[in-house]
Amino acid sequence: MLVIGLTGGIGMGKSTAAAILRKMGLPIYHADKAVHTLLKKNGAAVKPIAKIFPQALKNGAINRAALGHIVFHHPARLPRLEKILHPLVHKVEREFLRKAREKKAKAAVLEIPLLFETGAQKRCDYVICVTAPQKIQHTRVMRRPGMTRAKLKGIYERQMPDTKKRKLADFVVDTGGTRAGTKRQLRLVLRRILGE
Repeated sequence: MLVIGLTGGIGMGKSTAAAILRKMGLPIYHADKAVHTLLKKNGAAVKPIAKIFPQALKNGAINRAALGHIVFHHPARLPRLEKILHPLVHKVEREFLRKAREKKAKAAVLEIPLLFETGAQKRCDYVICVTAPQKIQHTRVMRRPGMTRAKLKGIYERQMPDTKKRKLADFVVDTGGTRAGTKRQLRLVLRRILGE
């Protein structure tokens, strides 16, 4: 089974691309959703994170906004958080791939926003990077609830520049146009990967 990494900066169209690939029959792993689950009540990350960031614990779950606020104002504490989260997220990912292999999937997709930043490309046979013009990216992101220019600046600083991600990827898909255009590009990429 082939493992395809799907990545791109914030607001570049990863969710749209993942939804299209799912409709094409590929199983999709979402790193962000895995994190959400781990931070929910009874999630595997709740106790260890609450030990280090007790102020982020709310009603038996880790409040992502509170946690984000702490890390945003104290960036030096981010590595401690990642040391807890990354192994747990990898465990969920391995389980996802095991199930996909059991179901005899030809390929499975790992949607990981910080794929290159965390070295996750080493676990992939191919990497697709989604991209869009900066103006479109900025408009998409600023529409999100609770997004501010300062918050977006912090996100940009943690992410590898789009130009670098595109160079490192095996395939680049432009999501700045129509959904149909994105779908066409993804179909061509899949044909090349799967040799169909």
